[in-house]
Amino acid sequence: MSLLNRLYDRVMALAGHRHALPALAGVSFVESSVFPIPPDIMLIPMVLARRERAWLIATVCTIASVLGGLAGYAIGWGLWETLGQPILEFYHATEQFARFQAGYNEWGAWIVLFAGVTPFPYKVITIASGVTGLNLATFIIASVVARSLRFFVIAGLLYWFGPPIRGFIERNLGMLTIVFFVLLFAGFLLIKAF
Repeated sequence: MSLLNRLYDRVMALAGHRHALPALAGVSFVESSVFPIPPDIMLIPMVLARRERAWLIATVCTIASVLGGLAGYAIGWGLWETLGQPILEFYHATEQFARFQAGYNEWGAWIVLFAGVTPFPYKVITIASGVTGLNLATFIIASVVARSLRFFVIAGLLYWFGPPIRGFIERNLGMLTIVFFVLLFAGFLLIKAF
């Protein structure tokens, strides 16, 4: 048995542990503001290990993620006031930022929806939403819709098709791990490009 398979078996065992749900909530919260690893890494094995709890697991993941998104929003807002704005003023770039802010806020709900559903790092958008002062109600609604859609679709697929998907994961674990890290790396490159 390879190291990757042993790690997978360990994660599956931990997914059924009595403290798995609070751990998932913690990972979901910090991923939305600072942590680089998405909560799907815990959500998927947790649902596979306890399919009858799929909806509870998705609910906890969603609530914690949206609350973490609010923390990211606060980070963006707080750092902007204390650090970002003086830097822009020093470089006489406040007009350029005002144009960026107007464009971001015009499309903000769609940007939050996109980032909340896709593998794009959600924390970048939560912080950017705070920096630009995206309407808080718009941010919350878009976050709830996006994160619910993402986590409930995953949980639903695993709930209804769990054993075949689990078998597919176990047969193709190496390839799926490579694909995951390629997508994660591509997401970070995309962020850096902006």
